[in-house]
Amino acid sequence: MCKNIFDYDDGDYAFSISDNMAMDSERDLLLRISDNMAMDLDSGDLHFTSSWNDDDDE
Repeated sequence: MCKNIFDYDDGDYAFSISDNMAMDSERDLLLRISDNMAMDLDSGDLHFTSSWNDDDDE
């Protein structure tokens, strides 16, 4: 289930830990909002990401 997701705002990679959650290299949790957007749960900031599809979409 571990997928690489690129965070364009941070220039960093995040790794999915569930269908709607990911963790970046600084151990910040990201909540999936849409296929290309996530919210940083620590700061509340929105981040634009590479494609983050559900397993149901494939």
